[in-house]
Amino acid sequence: MKRGQMKMSFGMIFSIILIIVFIVFAFFAIKKFLELRDTAEIAKFKKELQEDLNRIWQATQASEEISYFLPKKVESVCFRDNDYENLVFLSEKHIPGYALNHIDFSKTITQGNKFCVSNPDGKIKLTLKKDFGDSLVTITR
Repeated sequence: MKRGQMKMSFGMIFSIILIIVFIVFAFFAIKKFLELRDTAEIAKFKKELQEDLNRIWQATQASEEISYFLPKKVESVCFRDNDYENLVFLSEKHIPGYALNHIDFSKTITQGNKFCVSNPDGKIKLTLKKDFGDSLVTITR
């Protein structure tokens, strides 16, 4: 056998290295896009919930059960009586909370210091309610 037949050429080795680099980069990019999608879904949830709270709050009397979609990585959504961060997400990774307006926490939180709703299938249902004479909205399951 000739000496050159047993060895891989430099071009072949370089091609294999490039393929490996491209595959690693592709996995990294896909992971980042999925994280971006989850962040966008959470932002959409916050926006839609605040819009629904505003709409119910402006009504004289209302009661609506509304479904919201969240990433499955969010285990629960909790509401607590805090001026700076009254919407909290329970998850393995830290997700920043949010301050919602027009919630009556004295009626929403009946036990303990927070009211949590689990997110088993990436979808939660909340009932937003305001009775005649109330100035704020109550959130229930």
